[in-house]
Amino acid sequence: MQQSEYRQLVDHLNYYSKLYYTLDESEITDFEYDMLMQQLKAAEAEHPEWVTSDSPTQRIGDAIYTTFDKVTHTVQMGSLQDVFSEEELWAFHERCRQAADMPAYTVEPKIDGLSVSLEYRDGRFVRGSTRGNGFIGEDVTLNLMTIKDIPKKLSRPLPFLEVRGEVYMPLTVFQELVTKQLENDEEPFKNPRNAAAGGLRQKDPKITAERKLSIFVFNIQQIEGETVTTHAGSLDLLRELGFKVIPSYPVFTDFADVIREIRRIDETRHQNDFDIDGAVVKINDLALRENLGATVKVPRWAVAFKYPPEEKETVLQNIEIQVGRTGALTPTAVFDSVTLAGTSVSRATLHNQDFITEKDIRIGDTILVRKAGEIIPEVLKVVRHGEGEPFQIPNICPVCGSKTVRDEDEAVIRCVNPDCPATVKRNIVHFASRNAMDIDGLGPAMVDLLVDNGLIHSSADLYDLQAEQLTGFERVGELSAGNLIQAIEKSKENGLARLLFGLGIRNVGEKAAQLIAKHFGSMDAILAAEKDDIWKKKKAGEPAIIPTVGETIADSLVNYFAQPEAREKIEHFRRCGVKLTEDVEEQGTRLAGKTFVLTGTLPTYTRKEAQTLIEKNGGKVTSSVSKKTDYLLAGEDAGSKLDKAQKLGVPVLTEDEFVRMIE
Repeated sequence: MQQSEYRQLVDHLNYYSKLYYTLDESEITDFEYDMLMQQLKAAEAEHPEWVTSDSPTQRIGDAIYTTFDKVTHTVQMGSLQDVFSEEELWAFHERCRQAADMPAYTVEPKIDGLSVSLEYRDGRFVRGSTRGNGFIGEDVTLNLMTIKDIPKKLSRPLPFLEVRGEVYMPLTVFQELVTKQLENDEEPFKNPRNAAAGGLRQKDPKITAERKLSIFVFNIQQIEGETVTTHAGSLDLLRELGFKVIPSYPVFTDFADVIREIRRIDETRHQNDFDIDGAVVKINDLALRENLGATVKVPRWAVAFKYPPEEKETVLQNIEIQVGRTGALTPTAVFDSVTLAGTSVSRATLHNQDFITEKDIRIGDTILVRKAGEIIPEVLKVVRHGEGEPFQIPNICPVCGSKTVRDEDEAVIRCVNPDCPATVKRNIVHFASRNAMDIDGLGPAMVDLLVDNGLIHSSADLYDLQAEQLTGFERVGELSAGNLIQAIEKSKENGLARLLFGLGIRNVGEKAAQLIAKHFGSMDAILAAEKDDIWKKKKAGEPAIIPTVGETIADSLVNYFAQPEAREKIEHFRRCGVKLTEDVEEQGTRLAGKTFVLTGTLPTYTRKEAQTLIEKNGGKVTSSVSKKTDYLLAGEDAGSKLDKAQKLGVPVLTEDEFVRMIE
């Protein structure tokens, strides 16, 4: 390798590292990243004079976010040395034998998630932080509070305890999330790790809670009030204190048993509801760990064996085009069935035309496929071409035959016919979904029946249906027909926010619909609004017209209601008695412009109740104390936020003082 090639490799790895650790995104697989890192290490071993401080071998993780307060880790949250062969495992064992004749090891599954620190004082959870660069992380305490597996109070009040764990998204939850994203024509998360990391770094803890994250705790960082001598014993203690610990951690003195356990974890990992990318081997005796010590970056007493990704070759038989709810044409690869991650796979999304063109995917090609995050089938590359021609997504809709268009700023090709049956059906299913108009009994099968038989052509037509129109169809009795009509009638009172979300306007999600409905109060006000009434470029320090609603959402809203068909649909809703207003509670102004942080346990209110009171009176709540904080509302066991508020001179309120402020 030439030095110029080495510098290019450093730049590439730094780019991929920033995507992964800071932006929770990835352009290459973990295995591809690991292989590039192995090349880098080999080059640096041969040419140590090339190594500079910006090399990814010289640090842990990457730059940290500035969204949250920084936390300095008293005990470094380091990484582990990765190994990729059984020969490297035996070499690790031989190094350990230089310190002890017969060392004992634990073997644990390596969960692919986001590493965090949890701190407890007198048995109560007081602070949680991300690993960051190993020395400094981010305070994400409020977000971690939403994870049910994290105990807020230990079974015994130890004076102080810091533990390390891995936050992850269960595979079943990830599958539900991806399915929902695909139904909404959104770009899905590539793997559970990215989804978990993105969920934990949300400004709004309510969004974190919606991600249904979980955690396994696998290490004690610091402890007061107890003495532990082995790693397995420390995990037993953590389980006793109420933590959800790593699922298995058998102890072996025969290293051949260690190898067999690593193989067993690999063979059974697809049976779990969490993503595993390897197995971790650790010295069990904590005193021996001290003797072995650590390098600048990794401990000498542990290694992580990384499993290679399961990839298989197959033949691409066809590329089908599916039309989504927003009219997006999505190409799907149909290939000879292969078994991946324990299940049979024969289909995978090809995303868009750019993806197909970049990889030069053609019908008849031999392709390499795998499951991202052990769940989503994906095409990695073409192994060899068959006799097919380069594939182009047709410029007409495969469902209705209308001409398709591609937006200048998107890779997506869309059918723009508002009466396209595929779009109509998916829009009606979305309209009836739980978070929209919540019409029980109106699933995809019933929508197919209604549309295919000409009873409805849009969501507005639902409100013209009569029970007797349904009872003539197979498997639709008087009772089910009556229940459906009753559910449709009940949905009329849902209000503007649910209706707005149910319309399926591009880029207008559930949260944005709620904020827009709350701001305008009525559909008539929205119809009369121009872009500047929703969003406009603001000066420094000037608040947004509607919090978190940006230019893209404003454009989508204005463009949607500029269509005559959309306004006609609204008038149809109006004639049928659908509620076109939002009930907005009158908001006080006593706390207008004031920023609060909540900490500790309040005598009367829960944190959620206190936050609601603050927001009803015009204030806002943030997760961390800074110079911009106006008040800290502190209860019992206030912890580090109280210390920081006192240091910065932020006024500290008791619950009684807070109540007097708003009365």
